Amino acid sequence: MKNRGIAAILAFFLGSFGIHKFYLGRPFQGLLYLLFCWTVIPGILGVIEAIIYLLATDDAFHEKYG
Repeated sequence: MKNRGIAAILAFFLGSFGIHKFYLGRPFQGLLYLLFCWTVIPGILGVIEAIIYLLATDDAFHEKYG
């Protein structure tokens, strides 16, 4: 069972490298983030996803990410 808070922290601080995607069991998406880490796009997406994770209810988060 994945922790919503840990996923949000990883997305906020290490989102540019896709670490949160690896944590959530989505290695292909994590590799895409890692591949494009030299651009600013994964960093922006990481911050947005951190906010989404924090605003999601526990039930909705666990239904989507397990």
